[in-house]
Amino acid sequence: MSQQLPPFAELLAQCTTSAVHLETRDVYATDIEDQDLKAWRAGELAGLDDRSSWWDGFHDAVANAVARGVTVQRARVVSLPATEYIRFEHACTPRNLAAGEDVRWLPRNQALGLLLPAHDCWLFDGELVRWHHFAGDGTHLRDELDERPVSADRAGQAFAAVWDRAVPHAEFVLD
Repeated sequence: MSQQLPPFAELLAQCTTSAVHLETRDVYATDIEDQDLKAWRAGELAGLDDRSSWWDGFHDAVANAVARGVTVQRARVVSLPATEYIRFEHACTPRNLAAGEDVRWLPRNQALGLLLPAHDCWLFDGELVRWHHFAGDGTHLRDELDERPVSADRAGQAFAAVWDRAVPHAEFVLD
């Protein structure tokens, strides 16, 4: 039986201290980003000065959380040389930063020795994990909420280990 999940924005709105996102895939296939990916490929990705063309509900939710004092962080573990999708994500990351997120990157070869979860996840207030399930081609299959303290603790430890080794976005070079 599938689990009915609250929307991401609702989970973030309930946060009081922190929301951290661990990403470990090199390819994501999301319909939401398809137009931006096509624009990026064509060299036509809207700049930060054209906020109305890229700011959306996700960015609103992050900005609102940050305004309430919630720390929002994203750590990406990536293979180098980077895939096309990771290059696209890197180009779009200033949008996350503009919303108030702090983003760091860790080359996969520098993650040796870290115990990382099999799935990407968000961890809200160190207590609630939202696991993301993907197919091999990057297609999003489903999300799952996990309130088990052991899961939250392990996800938090994995995120912290990556975060400590990762490079801030402004300093991270893909080549």
